[in-house]
Amino acid sequence: MIKRLLPAIVLISILSSCENKNKNKNEHRPKLVIGIVVDQMRYDYLYKYASKFGKGGFKRLMKEGFSFDNAQYNYVPTYTGPGHTAIYTGATPCMSGIVANDWYDRKSGSMVYCVQDDSVSTVGSFSKAGQMSPKRELVSTIGDALKLSDGGKSKVIGISQKDRASILPAGHRADAAYWLDDSTGNFITSTYYMKFLPQWVVTFNQEGRAKKYLSVPWYASLPLKDYTESMEDDNKYEKPYKTESAPIFPHNLPVLMEKNGGCGLIKATPFGDDLTKDFAIQTIKNENLGKGDETDMLTISFSSTDYVGHQFGTESIELEDTYIRLDKDLDTLLTFIDKYIGKNNVLVFLTADHGAAINAQYLVDKGVPAGYLDEKALLAKENEYLNSKYGGDVALEFTNQQFYIEFIMPSIVEQTHLPINNDSVEAEIAKIAGQWPGVERAIPAYKLGSINRDFINTKILNGYKADRSGDVIINLLPNWLSYAKTGTTHGAPYDYDAHVPLLFWGGEIKHGSTPKEEAITNIAPTVSWLLHIPNPDGCMGQAMGEVGKK
Repeated sequence: MIKRLLPAIVLISILSSCENKNKNKNEHRPKLVIGIVVDQMRYDYLYKYASKFGKGGFKRLMKEGFSFDNAQYNYVPTYTGPGHTAIYTGATPCMSGIVANDWYDRKSGSMVYCVQDDSVSTVGSFSKAGQMSPKRELVSTIGDALKLSDGGKSKVIGISQKDRASILPAGHRADAAYWLDDSTGNFITSTYYMKFLPQWVVTFNQEGRAKKYLSVPWYASLPLKDYTESMEDDNKYEKPYKTESAPIFPHNLPVLMEKNGGCGLIKATPFGDDLTKDFAIQTIKNENLGKGDETDMLTISFSSTDYVGHQFGTESIELEDTYIRLDKDLDTLLTFIDKYIGKNNVLVFLTADHGAAINAQYLVDKGVPAGYLDEKALLAKENEYLNSKYGGDVALEFTNQQFYIEFIMPSIVEQTHLPINNDSVEAEIAKIAGQWPGVERAIPAYKLGSINRDFINTKILNGYKADRSGDVIINLLPNWLSYAKTGTTHGAPYDYDAHVPLLFWGGEIKHGSTPKEEAITNIAPTVSWLLHIPNPDGCMGQAMGEVGKK
């Protein structure tokens, strides 16, 4: 009798062992991963605005979590599309293919947008704002790797006001990606993900929250004298909204809507981030994220910081007020997570897709080396030279600080009897550009394989993909911008654009910090390591062990 029972006991033991292994596999895996990107956030803002922050937002993440104090972008250009892609794929543009927000497409002879997809349709609106997908992203994301690891059981959702900041992080296998339609103030998606909006999204949109936020003026949260980290409210370095006489508080949003994009105005106010926070919480609730057997993932990008930064600059009261309000949004989100799923069951990381430069005219006025590149004049000079030598048979497109060369006449060599080829034209363009005021270097693409690997050239190489990038790449001197003289922009390899915050927080994250430089492409493999899943397929980074486990 005992002999007959032995096989059954062995079988039960084996099955029990397998079950325990499966349990052990997920024992220390968080139930929900939340990736937060604050668009255009410089690292120093964590400390610059610290006296105005409460205890439950940025400070809580720093006090209870782990901070990588020298997280750096390891490529150029530092823009929104490439930044969000690098964070979630671990790949720089040379691998991911997202070389900019827009780039010149040689096949069509026109500019293309990084998430543009005319083969899909808008869901949730009659506009064309939903004709978007991740098809131009050539590598997988953390979310893709997560779904591949568990047979698609995990839920992966991306949300942002910006389409590219929602789509690119969520990846190719995402269950959904939602972004804001300027014409309605509603969150929409595309047929790449679904045919109809879920009923909870429809209900959320019907509440008209964007219009409600814009129905009252934007008053500063504090008395203006208390914004000691910023310039005076009325100054020449900021750009007022259309129809405003000056860029000063209060901003009468109900009146400004008509001439400033209607509901789309919310993006250039802190209330766009409030709306994103509201939608994020509703997404977690209605999709039951973190409540299943597998790990789910939500990517959130707060974009108003970028729009406000571009318009008013890094030293404005408007930007400081936007961060004070965002800090409260983070407090609300973290408090909700505590109650909904518990800190021990979540992994949160917060970073930025790029930083921003201080207004160049302000620096000039203060005696700091800075300036503005006159793109139109440089392009005109290049074309004047090419026309005189080649008779107008060579055309240039200049974008993202790169020249794209187009040979209009295939028989140009026979017609001109000149020894012309791509390399020689690239060299000529680079020579002229390299002598232009504000240009630090100009590199012909054919020389990229032989250039020395200083920190700028390394970043240029990491951002270069031959079939999407230009034929001549220029780099500007520090604090030189190709932009209007009000507000600011980004895109450079220097610290002000490349150095961003990187905070990890959650049950398995230890408290601490490190000053060691870490590439932004190390985020994806670190999250993959903490989840015990393979890295995204194009990942170029390494896991950051310091974040550790308790």
